[in-house]
Amino acid sequence: MTKKVGILTAGSDCPGLNAAIRGFGKTAQTRYGMKLIGFRDGFRGFVNNRTIDLGGGALSNILTAGGTILGTTRDVPNKVVGEDGQVVDRTSDAVAVYKENQLDALVCIGGRETMVAAGYLQEAGLNVLTLPKSAVNDVPLTDKTIGFDTAKMIATEAIDRLHSTANSTHRIIIVEIMGREVGWLTLAAGISAGADVILIPEIPYHIDKITEAIMARNQAGKMFSIVAVAEGAYSSELIAFFERSMKINRQVHNGEKVKAVKEHMAELKKKYSGETLMLANRLETNTGIESRIIILGYLLRGGTPSAGDRILATHLGTRAADLVAEGQFGMMVGIQEGITACVPIEAVNQLEKPVPLDHPWLISARHVGTVFGD
Repeated sequence: MTKKVGILTAGSDCPGLNAAIRGFGKTAQTRYGMKLIGFRDGFRGFVNNRTIDLGGGALSNILTAGGTILGTTRDVPNKVVGEDGQVVDRTSDAVAVYKENQLDALVCIGGRETMVAAGYLQEAGLNVLTLPKSAVNDVPLTDKTIGFDTAKMIATEAIDRLHSTANSTHRIIIVEIMGREVGWLTLAAGISAGADVILIPEIPYHIDKITEAIMARNQAGKMFSIVAVAEGAYSSELIAFFERSMKINRQVHNGEKVKAVKEHMAELKKKYSGETLMLANRLETNTGIESRIIILGYLLRGGTPSAGDRILATHLGTRAADLVAEGQFGMMVGIQEGITACVPIEAVNQLEKPVPLDHPWLISARHVGTVFGD
């Protein structure tokens, strides 16, 4: 019996998604004779049964295209925003659509939220496989995610271009790079572009340490500095504030609801904004050197995927098709030490992926004099 497989892309877009769709789809159709059904706009389209035919020439000429031909949203089945703006649990609708289309499997390409959503669907009885995508490389149990290589290349080129204007105008140029919770992208781009200061969420920074480093460069005749900062990087002062707030909350609750308090403070920290602007203002005040901020933002998710992302996406997509043919589900198909690694989705959802403080990239950066503000 011919197998029918659904595929969707969820969460934020990034380069390489189309390459993954193509890699899976072509292998599923031509090698295994499967029927492929695409779902528009992520899980929102899935629960509403919005399909797209991926047969014929639908997968032609998409390898080099950025974005995703399927569209995407940040909704997950258990938290879908309705027309009235209310968030509702539509897991039962997802199960119904799966059965209505007589699917044998559903392939979900996405990041952390997608992995959690896939876990819910697996618990609901669906055969699910996932492929990891993330411009900031924050999905655990895979060395690289689809989209990371391209984002790294774009961020590096941006910093490269800023060197000349920083040098010409004798300014501090602060480049804010995506990464609310992890610093992989900022670290990689900062190292490859020769940033003088790299600030990542894993290492709370001290303003005074950065000031000292910039003034030392100035006194040595280097009249500019490049600071690569992850959007989730925080000063040691702010971290101390959050810790004091958590302590006060524990006292108020007399030790009760500690988990709820921690979750609240984590959410508050996640939503905190303006730290990069504060950093720029304080550095300008402390050093007397003009500071400018460049926020790369969504630029890092756009455009043509790099060769590395095309290869990775194709590799993971074809392996996912093999797993469907073999009847293996509940897995994320990642890459570890250059080899595809199939790991349980539940294991992925139990872990985080911060930059280890003894990671070789960090050690190398310190050896060449890069400052991390600690």
